Amino acid sequence: MLGVVFWQTAKSKPGTIPTNSDTAIKVATSGGTVLGQVGFGILADIVGRKRMYGLELILIIFATLAQSLSSASPGISVVGLIIFWRVLMGVGIGGDYPLSSIITSEFATTKWRGAMMGAVFAMQGIGQLAAALIALIVTTGFKESLLTAKNAAACDGVCQLAVDKMWRVIIGFGAVPGCIALYYRLTIPETPRYTFDVARDVEKAGEDTKAYIQGKAEGRPDEVRRATIIADSEGRLETPKASWGDFVSHYRQWKFGKVLLGTAGSWFFLDVAFYGLGLNNSIILGAIGYSKGANMYEVFRRNAIGNLILVCAGAIPGYWVTVFTVDTLGRKPIQFMGFTMLTILFVIIGFAYDKLLKHNGALLALYVLAQFFFNFGPNATTFIVPGECFPTRYRSTSHGLSAASGKIGAIIAQVVFGPLRQRGAPPGSTESPWLNHVMEIFALFMLCGLFTTFLIPETKRKTLEELAGEVPGTANYDPGSRSAAYKTGSQQDSGSGEKVV
Repeated sequence: MLGVVFWQTAKSKPGTIPTNSDTAIKVATSGGTVLGQVGFGILADIVGRKRMYGLELILIIFATLAQSLSSASPGISVVGLIIFWRVLMGVGIGGDYPLSSIITSEFATTKWRGAMMGAVFAMQGIGQLAAALIALIVTTGFKESLLTAKNAAACDGVCQLAVDKMWRVIIGFGAVPGCIALYYRLTIPETPRYTFDVARDVEKAGEDTKAYIQGKAEGRPDEVRRATIIADSEGRLETPKASWGDFVSHYRQWKFGKVLLGTAGSWFFLDVAFYGLGLNNSIILGAIGYSKGANMYEVFRRNAIGNLILVCAGAIPGYWVTVFTVDTLGRKPIQFMGFTMLTILFVIIGFAYDKLLKHNGALLALYVLAQFFFNFGPNATTFIVPGECFPTRYRSTSHGLSAASGKIGAIIAQVVFGPLRQRGAPPGSTESPWLNHVMEIFALFMLCGLFTTFLIPETKRKTLEELAGEVPGTANYDPGSRSAAYKTGSQQDSGSGEKVV
């Protein structure tokens, strides 16, 4: 759509966005996302989950609306404007990764924590479905104008005006779910685990826990008693405080460092192939007859319907199968199985690519299976596990670092493998002679993901404290990480006549 609107008078391929501009716009979002994942991840551990949750959504809403109102001028190109707003939007999206994961994790019951976190992540699939539906509805609304042009090069006048309105509506509608969710994010209470472990406000954490169980927004402790307990406990608490020195000391221990390496490595290897598989979308849509049309209305309509089919056939079922099985099968088996199946599927697609092009049904089936096992596999588990297996004081930072590792993989897929698939193609051609070899390389990345899976723990039906090494008698117990342990013993009188653990 951007090509039709802003490159209609281009000398080479009028009505089509240049490859470099297309890649830059896509990479801008991923680049911003890396910044947001690391930045918001660290800040949520420093100032608290509640203070940061909602800010990232405000940024997403603002940048999305600003993007939809962008236009070229003599002083700046539309590509520069869209890149600027998409970087900011990416920062907000990046912040959503660690915050949504750890807030769900720290509030969830141990028994169904994986399902709750998986359900949060599965809404990505519903978002993809909604995006395709909006595109289909908008295309139908401008049908008469789009029927006037046979192809993108001929889409001027009323057709070009219609397309200019269409892309703005599609982008702008992305802010609507955010506006609905904003109130709930701004009013969500601080997680009791953060209040207890990091803020060290034992009394407030206890009251917040009682309030949460009773369905109330926030606990109201007696301020005098609260101040007394805080003052009394300060001299005896030996809970490690978050600092760069403690961070390095904690992860320098192999039993903790290998977990961060496992979560970050798995997410990196996953996203290289996950975003790289999107390079196949145009070929898959062409295989099922949804890439071309007799006029611009048919082109946009078939593209929207084709995306609906791909999302409904593979992505959404995979997400929700994970939700229903992650707390019974476990995170690690699902991730291991997903990487194994994806390795096999990419080997088949890569080495039998030329034969598969002659059998469109087989290529479509393999693509749908790959989408299914991405989402009933590492795409879901790489989001869930980092929100569970780290200590509270570094949970958000560690999740952000793991997620940022994944987005760096996505950038590599877009910047390196995008051009690589066209190696050997004539200049200006859309052919992908090297796509089969790219799929073979992705198989190798999936095999690497298989090995990094061995580094992560199984988190099913284990408390966050046990996973963080804070529970005596468990396999990964670390006395230096014990939460709220007293120097004089695990139980001491609080000064108010009650026992505090």
